[in-house]
Amino acid sequence: MLDATQERLCEENTTDFSDLKALTINCTLKPTPQGSHTDKLLGVVETILVRNNVALEQVRLVDHEIAPGVYPDMTEHGAEKDDWPAIWEKVQEADILVVGTPIWLGEKSSVCQRLIERLYGHSGQTNEAGQYVFYGKVGGCIITGNEDGIKHVGMGVLYSLQHVGYTIPPQADAGWIGEAGPGPSYGDAKADGDGYVGFDNDFTRRNTTFMAWNLMHMARMLKDAGGIPAWGNSVDLWNEGRCFDAPNPEYR
Repeated sequence: MLDATQERLCEENTTDFSDLKALTINCTLKPTPQGSHTDKLLGVVETILVRNNVALEQVRLVDHEIAPGVYPDMTEHGAEKDDWPAIWEKVQEADILVVGTPIWLGEKSSVCQRLIERLYGHSGQTNEAGQYVFYGKVGGCIITGNEDGIKHVGMGVLYSLQHVGYTIPPQADAGWIGEAGPGPSYGDAKADGDGYVGFDNDFTRRNTTFMAWNLMHMARMLKDAGGIPAWGNSVDLWNEGRCFDAPNPEYR
């Protein structure tokens, strides 16, 4: 699936990423075993990660019964079943999260929105340094569709990830859209039988490659640094009364 340039970059890499863990979550509306165009573009990122010894797990969220809500376990709030706690364990262990979503009516899929809501349900939790639990992790997104909206959807997904605490590196989104309206999607066989739609799109190949490497580089830097320094952003210390040089509003 990788082209010659992507293959060369993998072969020439000298950075050790073997202690990193990545999780890709495909927010397609199609359950397994139906084919997913988003899965095909996610596959480019996944191949680059695996070629560089990053441990990878993959989740197709629609295959699981994820209850609506913004709490870590919705069975404690009236839901009969909730598979999210098992997915959360994978999220919690991953240094890198890549969210893949198709575009529907110009927006992220409903499955992707539910993912974001469930991530938000953990926004009050903290790590060992007292920071929000997503600090020290990096995030990116892959988007596919047949209508405009890559940048719009990317903005929404990346904003949500950074809001809960993910670090977003440069060029952390990539995508592919065909001509507006019905037509072939990413990874479909071309009408003339010569290859697959979107695979030869240089813009998509470049951005997807840059995203994969920037996620690995940022995760490497954060892990080597022991995460983001906790001074000035520790919820626990703030609750203990540390103001981190913030001016007292009573004296302004």
